[in-house]
Amino acid sequence: MPTRIVVSGLAKSFVMHLQGGVELPVVSNVDFSVESGECVVLGGPSGAGKSSILKMVYGNYGADGGQILIRDGDRLVDVAAAAPRRIIRLRESTIGYVSQFLRVVPRVSALDVVAEPLVARGVDRDTARARAGAMLDRLNVPRRLFDLPPATFSGGEQQRVNVARGFVTDHPILLLDEPTASLDAGNRSVVVSLIAEKKAAGVAMLGIFHDEEVRSAVADRIVDVAAFRIAA
Repeated sequence: MPTRIVVSGLAKSFVMHLQGGVELPVVSNVDFSVESGECVVLGGPSGAGKSSILKMVYGNYGADGGQILIRDGDRLVDVAAAAPRRIIRLRESTIGYVSQFLRVVPRVSALDVVAEPLVARGVDRDTARARAGAMLDRLNVPRRLFDLPPATFSGGEQQRVNVARGFVTDHPILLLDEPTASLDAGNRSVVVSLIAEKKAAGVAMLGIFHDEEVRSAVADRIVDVAAFRIAA
């Protein structure tokens, strides 16, 4: 199985502009890799820098140093040095993401929210909507909600739409930021099954899971982010 993600020497700090430019160090010398068919979990206490690392891999946060190499087809792309347009193309072709919060255009139906990443990748709209509906069914989202905007949903329903949107595509890399947050036991089990299916399909996954039972069920390896923590 090819290695999909290689992180080496990664460093990040934040500048607190409202506090006179004080620099808040986060992590330094972060090193790990993720292979196809593997789920690597970022572990460590709250505030250790797990979400910052995940956001740097996705390109939402800039890195202060180091490399984030992503295999995009036959090429390696360094997300830490890539131009914004290159990162956008990488997200379209290679990197999927499930965040803790659903952020979508208002008044767009749940079905179209889930189908949109497929349409963006060239899948015709009818096929995309059919696949989106099947994924929402798996996550026990009532069909009466399919044509309603997710902003009207409960927190758990919104998170299920969020998970469906992330898992409906066939990106070779999938980043997971607390995908089971706000879910009941039954739907947490569905997510565990979806992750197992992605592994079997050769998808490389990097995630954060505070639920110990879920983490134990999905993790092939745990990277202790506390080892890279810088003392403030």
